[in-house]
Order: sequence, then C-alpha cells, then structure tokens
Amino acid sequence: MYLAYSLLLAAAFVLALPFYVWKGRRAGKYLPTFRERMGRLPPSLGRGEGPAVWIHAVSVGEVLTARILVAPLKQRLPGHRVLLSTSTTTGRAVAERSVQGADGLFFAPFDWPGPVREVLDRVHPALLVLVETEIWPNLIHQAHARGVRVAVVNGRISPRSFGRYRAVRGLLSRVLAEVDLFLMQSEPHAERARQIGAPPERIRALGNLKFDALGDEAAPAELGRLIRGGAGDRPLWVAGSTVEGEEPLVLAAFKAVRERAPAARLLVAPRHPERFAEVAAAVEAAGFACARRSTLGGAGWNGDVLVLDTLGELARVYATATVVFVGGSLVPAGGHNVLEAAVAAKPVIVGPHMENFQEIADEFQAEGALVVVNSAEELGREVAGLIADPVRRSALGGAARALVDRNRGALARTVDALAALATRPL
Repeated sequence: MYLAYSLLLAAAFVLALPFYVWKGRRAGKYLPTFRERMGRLPPSLGRGEGPAVWIHAVSVGEVLTARILVAPLKQRLPGHRVLLSTSTTTGRAVAERSVQGADGLFFAPFDWPGPVREVLDRVHPALLVLVETEIWPNLIHQAHARGVRVAVVNGRISPRSFGRYRAVRGLLSRVLAEVDLFLMQSEPHAERARQIGAPPERIRALGNLKFDALGDEAAPAELGRLIRGGAGDRPLWVAGSTVEGEEPLVLAAFKAVRERAPAARLLVAPRHPERFAEVAAAVEAAGFACARRSTLGGAGWNGDVLVLDTLGELARVYATATVVFVGGSLVPAGGHNVLEAAVAAKPVIVGPHMENFQEIADEFQAEGALVVVNSAEELGREVAGLIADPVRRSALGGAARALVDRNRGALARTVDALAALATRPL
C-alpha cells in the first residue's frame, strides 16, 4: 500500500511540477524551499541532545493553534526539544513571528520515504504531533516503525472530508492503526474518526484548542493609528480571509452599504498573499480608490478601501472593526475561522458555506452570536444595518465573546494527554 501511495504521489508531483515551477518563479514560493522539503534541513537546526517533540502544523491556522502547545510541552517534558514544521510559506512566516520558545522551525518533508527518513534521522523525535487531522501515510508509517509515538491534536474531520475518507476506509484504516492517540475537537469529529477506521480506544474528544489559542487581541497603537488615519469615528467594515470570486461580491455589497452609510470604509484581507495585487486591481476596477497596508505613509489611511497585504495582522485589525465579515463563506470554499473576530467582541457575518467550521458556526448562530447571509445583497443590508444599530452590534459581539470564554480549557487536557503518551513505555 505504501509503495502504491508513494508512486501515485510521485506521478502527481511530476504532472504538477511545471505549474509549481512557473508559480514558484513568479511568486518565489516553492523553489527556495525545495531542498528543505526534500529532507535537507539547514545546519542551523542542529540535532541536539536527547529526544524531541516534532509538531507539524500545515499552514497559518494550524500554526496559530500549535504555538500554544510549545511552552507547556517544554515545561512538562523538560528533557525534550520542541520543533515545529510547516508546509506553507505563509505558515512558516507566521511561525517565525509568533511561535516563542521552539527549538527549531523547518519545512516539512514531501511525504516520500526518502525525505521522511532524512528528517526523522535529523530530528530524532520521541513524539510526532499532527495538528488537525493531517494524514501523511509515509510520515506516520516511518515514525511508527521507529517507535515514535504519533498523536493527532485538535483533530477535525469536516463532512466534506469525511465522504472522501470513507471512500478509502479500507486503506486508510491501516495508516490510522499506526497513530497512538486521536485528540478530537468534539464528539462528532470523534465519531467520524471511528467511522473512517481509527481505533476507537485511542480516540478522545477534548475540545477545540482554537479557543485557548485566542489572545485578547488589541490593535497595537501604531497599527490602530495607521488604520484609523485621520478618519475619526468613520465606521470600518473588515472583510477578512476573502478568497477568489468573493471580493467582487464584497465590493458590490460595499456599494450598497455606502448608499446608507456614506462614511463607511472597507478593509479587505485576502486569504492568499499571491492575490494581493489582483485584489487591489479589483478594488480599482469597482470604482474605489485603493490603498495597500504595506505602503501606508506616516499619516495612515484616510481613504475608502484598504487591502491588508501583510501577514499576521488580521487578528489585531479585527479589534479596529465596526463590523466583520469572515470570508471563504460567500462562495463554496468551506469558510474560515470566526474566533479571532469573536474574541474581539465584534459582530460577525458569514456566508452559507461554513462546512469546514460548521459546528462552530452552528453553535455561534444558536447563541445569537453570528449572522449568516446568502448573497451580496443580504451582506450589504446586514452590514449597513449593523453600522446603524450600536445596540445590536454590542449584543452580537458580547454573545460571541462570552461563547469563546465558555469554551476554553482544551489546552490543559491536550498537554496532559501528550505528556503521558510521550513518557509511556513502548
């Protein structure tokens, strides 16, 4: 099975290589990291003495969750180094800025036997921690074969992923049998893990680490000054984590908002950095003057539309918002995390496509802490209505923050489970 998987992965890699070479030359995303992804870790990483805990977090969302594990794991396992890997360049950039105390950062290897063995030889982990149900067959198999404990933390299986996993349950169950512990976000995710072949006795529902990962984000004074500029108390609508096909809908909604609230301003934060220039051009094409965060002068922003073309600032920008729309949800992209806006006690709007975060969205909606819209027209009406209604804004934001506070506590349970696993005899 593992040979067939590796051959299929290699064939897919060969077919996709021209695209990634072209995209890498254009965006500088892939080629500089290719050697590291082939298992050639930088000399600066060092092997070090003693065992390690290797945490793998694919991209930005997983990194923001994984970062809260580093300090408590180092405290509970003082003889272990704690290393963090990512798959994406954006995840790595966020890790470099936000992860404190890790003994090393590196790009995860391609999931082929050779690169995986190279990294396992170098890292020498006693415990491999995979954040949010990232199933890498060769990595799991090679680690298990060496006696490395393997755990999934903050595990989730969306309904969309569940269907795909069930289709290959017979093969997948062999991989899942080599995972020692599945720490899932909730009982529904735990049940999906059982149904795709994970050993039931190794599955626990401990809660969602994302609630514990939330800080009380406030915009630093300088960032707040730049965003506010000379705009005074003009309302600010923040559209965060927007994806391709969504910005035209947001801009159409903004035109409707301006008819009812002429002073309103819009900040758009595209999900993918390679689209920053494209989104800025779309703003101009829609008839709005566009500024970009990376080029703001000392006087700050005093215009109508700003594109947030920097990484790692969105959570703090939410604190400056009057109303928040969380993207990836007005088009069928599965939605994005609403918690960063919720912890800032902001009224949050999403579209109908929240499949990747459906349980959180349903819980927020049931608690009166989330507004769901189905079109650009509805989005415009809701944003304009909330701008005009401070009482409703406060009620929505307050309910969102209260729900976040009630759901904290998964971190301590997760660290207890991981520490016990790391020290359990083979």
